[in-house]
This record gives sequence, C-alpha cells and structure tokens, in this order.
Amino acid sequence: MRWLFAFIGYMIFRFPGALLGFFLGTLFEAGNSGRIKTSFQTTRVSQQDFELRLLALASMVIRADGKTSQSELDYVRAQFVQFFGKERANQTFRVYNAEFEQSGISILEIGQFLASRTQYGARLQMLDFLFRIAKADGRVSPPELEKLAEIAGYMRISTLDFNSIKAMFVAQTDSSYTILEVPKTASENEIKKAYRNLVKKHHPDKVRNLGQAAEQAAKEKFQRIQKAYEDIKNERGF
Repeated sequence: MRWLFAFIGYMIFRFPGALLGFFLGTLFEAGNSGRIKTSFQTTRVSQQDFELRLLALASMVIRADGKTSQSELDYVRAQFVQFFGKERANQTFRVYNAEFEQSGISILEIGQFLASRTQYGARLQMLDFLFRIAKADGRVSPPELEKLAEIAGYMRISTLDFNSIKAMFVAQTDSSYTILEVPKTASENEIKKAYRNLVKKHHPDKVRNLGQAAEQAAKEKFQRIQKAYEDIKNERGF
C-alpha cells in the first residue's frame, strides 16, 4: 500500500489553501497555546501535525471498502492540486512514511485531536469533504459510510448533523427532512425554525474571507439545504 500513500500524500498537501486554512485557522481555538496534553507529555501542535491527520482520514475513507477507486483519487487530486507545491508535498509525505504511518495512530486519537483543537464548524466542513471523496465514484458504499460515521463520532459531531450531511450524499426516504434535522411530523413553524438555524450554521458568508475554495464548498452545501427546504414547502404547500 506504500504506493497508495505516496500518491495520496502528494495530493493531500496540494489541498486548496483556503479550505485547508479554514481548518488550520481553528487549530488552536481550544487554547493551551497550541499544545496538546497527553498522559505522557505536553507537545506543541504544528501545522504539519494537522496535515498528517487530515491525510490519514482521507486515506482511511478511500481504503474503507477495500479497493482504491480511481475516480476518488482523481477527485482528491483535482481538489488538492491547486495550492501546495511539490517540494512541500514530498517533504510531508516523507514524514508520513518515515514516522506517522508506523505510529499506528487510531481514528480515536485523530478524532480527539481535532475535537479539542478545531471549532465545530470546521469539523462539519471536514466531514462534508470526506463525504465528497467517498461519493466521487458515484456512491457512498456501506463500508465507507461506516468509516465516515466512526470518524464523525470521534470528532464529536452530533448524530443530527451527521445524518444531515449524510442525506446530502446518500439517497434515502424523507431525505429533505433529515437534511433539515427535523422529523417528518414536524410542524410548519418547526421546519422554518430548523431551516433558519441551518442557514446561520452553514451560510457561505461565514467563510467568504477564506477564499474561493472554501466559499464554493459552503455554497454547494447551502444550496442543498435550500433545496431540501423548498422540496418540503412544495410538498406541504406553505
């Protein structure tokens, strides 16, 4: 599998700077001056610490169903190729192969790292991106979905938010209601309130200063929320 990590490693670190900046910009929000406290020692968090974990999550999703989809790799490459240069990509990949891959770090450890060092909105955006990778070959397979649910759990993403993002990528009954995080029995006022809350949570204006890549990703998610709301309005006639 070393060739796979080499290829993904090259792609990961060419991730669009604006979107990665959204994650990195919140890396130290939890305080402790950028330090992680473990049972053994206190270590300083670097940008590379974050990037290596992002690489690990992307690799886990791609490999979840036991096969490597070319379309998933192509999607990642298309998204990542815009920003980081070859030198930095190779350097980080070397660190991944020489140290990080052999460290045996688990999804639990990565999830705890991200949950303690990033804002909730950043983790939602990351989950959305991981779903995009899984869907790049046309469908999110059951093993990929299980892996995404596991990642979301360790990143402390609520079940409602996970199911909402899932419904944007996986066809299911009453998906519009799931996207809005309300039951099908919800009243008109409850639906409108849920929609307003999601608009506040996911509005593209929140990431406009982070560049085109982040804004475009937020717009696509926002459009899915709007479509779900319009579908319910048409169904109910309000």
